[in-house]
Amino acid sequence: MQTNLVQHFANTPDGQEAEEILRACVHCGFCNATCPTYQELNDERDGPRGRIYLMKMFLEGAEATEKTREHLDRCLTCRSCETTCPSGVQYGRLVDISRGLLEQELPRSPRQRVLRWALTRVLPDRRLFGFVLRLGQAFRPLLPEKLRTKVPVRHEASPWPHSSHNRIVLGLAGCAQPSAAPNTNAATARVLDKLGITLVEAPKAGCCGAVNYHLSEHERGLEQMRRNIDAWWPAIEAGAEAIVMTASGCGAMVQDYGHLLKDDPVYAHKARRVSELCMDLGAFLLREDLELIKTDVQAGKVAFHCPCTLQHAMKQSGVVEQVLARAGIKLATTKDKHLCCGSAGTYSILQPEMSQTLLDNKLQALTVDDPVKIVTANIGCQLHLETRSQLPVQHWIELLDR
Repeated sequence: MQTNLVQHFANTPDGQEAEEILRACVHCGFCNATCPTYQELNDERDGPRGRIYLMKMFLEGAEATEKTREHLDRCLTCRSCETTCPSGVQYGRLVDISRGLLEQELPRSPRQRVLRWALTRVLPDRRLFGFVLRLGQAFRPLLPEKLRTKVPVRHEASPWPHSSHNRIVLGLAGCAQPSAAPNTNAATARVLDKLGITLVEAPKAGCCGAVNYHLSEHERGLEQMRRNIDAWWPAIEAGAEAIVMTASGCGAMVQDYGHLLKDDPVYAHKARRVSELCMDLGAFLLREDLELIKTDVQAGKVAFHCPCTLQHAMKQSGVVEQVLARAGIKLATTKDKHLCCGSAGTYSILQPEMSQTLLDNKLQALTVDDPVKIVTANIGCQLHLETRSQLPVQHWIELLDR
């Protein structure tokens, strides 16, 4: 694809990266075949190829319009198109760059600014999010049904193991998971303990930076990344063998630290090392002797929902299924595994109508084989699926913790 970016974009690192990505696109359209929004709306501007043209026009000096933003906002950034693309177009990076630049050129309405400000201040703050969630849980019976379904019931974490091992891996508590699904990392710690591995959470590590970065508050997101690197670095220097991610949304972000901070003179080396150590929990366990955690065969089959961040961003499609099968879990057959559930970070809040359509489609696809429960690998997907599922939904590691 030929490009001619306007000067004030072309002379910036973001503009140069965007131009390189644009030039890789051969506009074949294979991406549209696996794009959830294109499949629903059948509008070229709501598929990756059409959005690439919209971004190209904007970067080449076309007027920034609300219509362009509407189609970019409607993108889930699920990155299914990247898995499909024969040319290796890094669509996710292109969207992040273009949205950030468009935000500077075209201010949003006051209502939208307030909503996005609230999301970037509440969600990444573990304590504030926990307080708001507990408040919602306390008044859950009194809330309107539409709002009540979005407030998860309260869960408690089982005790962490007290033993310590020579093998150490780092974990990330994150922002939403400690309050909404506190048993996930506790279950992970117990499973790893059976394998002779200690899971350590750095107290000063927090949100991975994804919420702010994907909502175009790039500098704020980068600061959160630097804070996590500082929190992890002493343990990395002491020999921690991996940073094991129990939320694939966070994993997708952490694996990109090295790229996003490549021009930072202080953090470039450390960020690259953090990205090298970042592993999804499934990929880490697949290297271990799973006979030590093999479960008794349970009644009924389990449907696994593979989050977009796990299969398209982290490129770990099929890995968790291998772990579960080797551990003795019977897996249900599912359909349309490549399509997003509609959670997509804050998408379910900012684009509720499309999000609900995709959620209904996903639940149908997950339950075609009559499973007894649904498991997933990302807290956002877990909470989103729970809002409409008739079956229990949990993180897959809890199956092995039994």
